[in-house]
Amino acid sequence: MNSDAAPHRGEDAEATAAGADAPISHARPRGRRSLLRAALAGTAVVGGGLAIGAFPADAEPVSRSSHTPTPSAPARTRPSTADEALKELSQGNRRWRTLHQRHPDEGAATRKAATTGQQPFALILGCIDSRVPPELVFDQGIGDLMTVRSAGEVLDQSVLGSVKYGVLELDIPLVVVLGHQSCGAVKAAVAVDESGEELPSGIQYIADEIAPAIDHSVTGDARVAATIDANVRLVRSKLVADSDLAAKLKAGEVAIVGARYDLTTQRVHLLK
Repeated sequence: MNSDAAPHRGEDAEATAAGADAPISHARPRGRRSLLRAALAGTAVVGGGLAIGAFPADAEPVSRSSHTPTPSAPARTRPSTADEALKELSQGNRRWRTLHQRHPDEGAATRKAATTGQQPFALILGCIDSRVPPELVFDQGIGDLMTVRSAGEVLDQSVLGSVKYGVLELDIPLVVVLGHQSCGAVKAAVAVDESGEELPSGIQYIADEIAPAIDHSVTGDARVAATIDANVRLVRSKLVADSDLAAKLKAGEVAIVGARYDLTTQRVHLLK
């Protein structure tokens, strides 16, 4: 499997739904805390921003269902390659967004086995946003995913070390950098870039790390949406540039891909 994500299959047009976040205005300067609260409000914006593709074999429309989730899952073979891992995540995300979750690997036997070790098949580097819990979004259970989370997927040394531990020590074959629609950290970074306001220490660091990804070719909600995708690509580029991870990539032992989760549809898209 190539370390790059699957080719995109279409263009997403950015649209603003009724009640969505209004474009940032400079008419009335706001204090840094009110600015931060506005950026972190979390109102979903319909649409994506940049060209993307759906998960493998998963581009067809999906209808919503009120079907009661299956309480347990049949026995399954744990993915051992990046392709297999990506397929399992795709299938899990489909179950999640159609309300057909299986809640796998949660039983007594799995819990007991987990006391002796772990063999996660994918590592998800995602945001801290409470609306995007990886185990739920991909319908996975105990020991299936290693999750590393930071605001805006910001990659500091601790986060990088955590990712490398999963790949180098646990031989995880797939790393997914997972951004998401209406990311508050990205909104804050865009807001301070436009206003010149200073955020509290620590939070300003996050905004500074996201700043190089800000897309100044568009404005308003479209800028936030485009920057969400660009930030995922930026973080992925830093990971593939790491010498240890690059060696694993060259050997075909890991794939590192970027993706975005849409809050409105609950669908995960791979980013080209």
